[in-house]
Amino acid sequence: MISLILTSLLVFSLCIIMTLLGWAISARTIRSAEKMSPFECGFDPKGSARAPFSMRYFLLAIIFLIFDVEVVLLFPFLSQGLIPLHFQGTLSLFIFLMILLLGLVHEWNQGSLNWA
Repeated sequence: MISLILTSLLVFSLCIIMTLLGWAISARTIRSAEKMSPFECGFDPKGSARAPFSMRYFLLAIIFLIFDVEVVLLFPFLSQGLIPLHFQGTLSLFIFLMILLLGLVHEWNQGSLNWA
């Protein structure tokens, strides 16, 4: 118990020391409008740095994240292998897959999966 407390104090003190050293050693910069402006090879910027991006790209990225998280959520069921699931586990897996399938059909009907 005492070794756990001493280890915790050591780790906490090291974190504080590293944070203070980083703050003390870091270079102090003067934030001027010229330094904070976007740099384009020495020329004045032609347009806004906050240009909008394609909404199709955003929707495709969101769909990718949804189906990427799906794999993570399905992994516990799939990692059981040959161990049979009980009724509640099978039902929850079926409901989860149905929600994903309905979401995929909805995205398909809305045209989010058409890239052209």
